[in-house]
Amino acid sequence: MITLVTATVLLLHSLHGNAIEVTENGYPIFWDKVPGLFTELPNVDGTFIINPWNYLQRMTMYKILINATDVYMKSMGPGNTESPLWGFPLQLGWKLKSGRLVDPTGASLCGQESGDAMCISPQSWWACVNYYLSVIPFLAAVETGIVGQGLQIQIQAPSETAQDYCLTYSDCFAKHSDLMTKWVAFFQSLTNLSTFDIPDSEKKDQILGLMWSAQQSSLSASASCNTRQAHYSAPEVSFSQSWINSADYVAATHFQSNIEKSKLFMSPLPSRVLREGDSPPHIPDLSAEENHTLQVFGWMRNMNTLLGGSLVQMWRSAMCSESSRVKGQAVLQGLVLDPTFAISGILGILHEMAKTC
Repeated sequence: MITLVTATVLLLHSLHGNAIEVTENGYPIFWDKVPGLFTELPNVDGTFIINPWNYLQRMTMYKILINATDVYMKSMGPGNTESPLWGFPLQLGWKLKSGRLVDPTGASLCGQESGDAMCISPQSWWACVNYYLSVIPFLAAVETGIVGQGLQIQIQAPSETAQDYCLTYSDCFAKHSDLMTKWVAFFQSLTNLSTFDIPDSEKKDQILGLMWSAQQSSLSASASCNTRQAHYSAPEVSFSQSWINSADYVAATHFQSNIEKSKLFMSPLPSRVLREGDSPPHIPDLSAEENHTLQVFGWMRNMNTLLGGSLVQMWRSAMCSESSRVKGQAVLQGLVLDPTFAISGILGILHEMAKTC
């Protein structure tokens, strides 16, 4: 019997056959050019230097993390594309391709095709938020020894606004102790759960719960990036806030952000930075799918604000078990990605799901 989730995935494949491509040969953008070993990185006097302001080197942290943790992700399913960590490099690839890593002030050519296309601007709000989703978990993984054990590793400071970014585990812990603790707990849980004699479904749910808890803490800590939103149009700022808000719903379902599922969510994200005057669902140079996703993201954030935050609270309450979280993923996919899905019925759906808790 076909499951609700399987049916939804099949439907979304048919709806988004012409969606924007966020992968190359099935992997994140430029993945084949990303160094996957510490020995491929610059080495100065025995210290490996990682420059997170270069796209390929920021991607290197993800590649090293995925390779090192894959052995602990067997509960996610067979193959090497099931790890939930794949969602991170796919997001970064979309940000590069859509121009969201470019210097928004226009003071430099960082990220521009006419300049250094692989440059990540420290002035970019999107790049700043991603710092908390790349460097922070990487430093936590190094601290646990799951990667880079016994190696000297240095994170390179940006050429500007260096004071805004922590560069070492101790510095990051001093500024964001709860955040670092959650990422350390996640990586420690990977090694611990692999030895537990419990069903794979339970291991999977626990791993995903810890990962999303850490990711949500990263997004909360990234509020320090918000001064950079002054460089963007009102529609782009609105979208960025809706994007942050959407993570509350996704996290509550313990979404397995493997390559296939992440690609479904990212393909209809806007393919360029929004400009003044852009008003979904009527942005002519964006696809119908992009316009729909922007409209739904905005509706979800506005409705949650109107209800005083209770929409997110209701959603979290309804995601009270593994089975309800599976249903929640199908509902969320339909809501965000299927133009025929009835937005107005979401409160009724949540009410019915909550009855099973």
